[in-house]
Amino acid sequence: MKPYQDHLESARLVTRFVTAEDAVIWERYMQNPDCTRYAGYDDTKTPMERANEWIGFCLLRYKEGRLGLQALINKEMGEFIGMCGLITQEVKGKPVVEIGYHLLREYWGLGYATEAAQLFKKYGFENKFADTLVSLINPNNIPSQKVAIRNGMVLTDPKAMFRGKECYMFSVNG
Repeated sequence: MKPYQDHLESARLVTRFVTAEDAVIWERYMQNPDCTRYAGYDDTKTPMERANEWIGFCLLRYKEGRLGLQALINKEMGEFIGMCGLITQEVKGKPVVEIGYHLLREYWGLGYATEAAQLFKKYGFENKFADTLVSLINPNNIPSQKVAIRNGMVLTDPKAMFRGKECYMFSVNG
């Protein structure tokens, strides 16, 4: 397995590791109830506190060698549009590598999530991060389920437990 890398490219996107400065942009995500509806964030914290916590968790994952979400940059505009990446997780006591994706609301419905998820699927399998990649999705989050399906995944566990909550686990084999 190769070291986890950024600067991956697809037709419209390039990735980079997130930085602490990205919290200012990520606050927009945390302010939007459409974006955070299925995540179960701590409502006692401000959107900026949640954004800093999220970015801090990404940075910790990099430091600990647990992969992590990367910033998605639209090549044409040079703008940060969201995050996607490979994430080490634990489901039912077993390690898995997840393809996670989160976009700022104004970029939904434009195919970016699918494009990014497909990019990380290809990268994950080519670099042997896992034989199977998964996406863990809230059962009510239909748009994310559609992204997983467009990424070639199938629902393999409709009762996966993740962080104490039941979720759908979509999987694809390399």
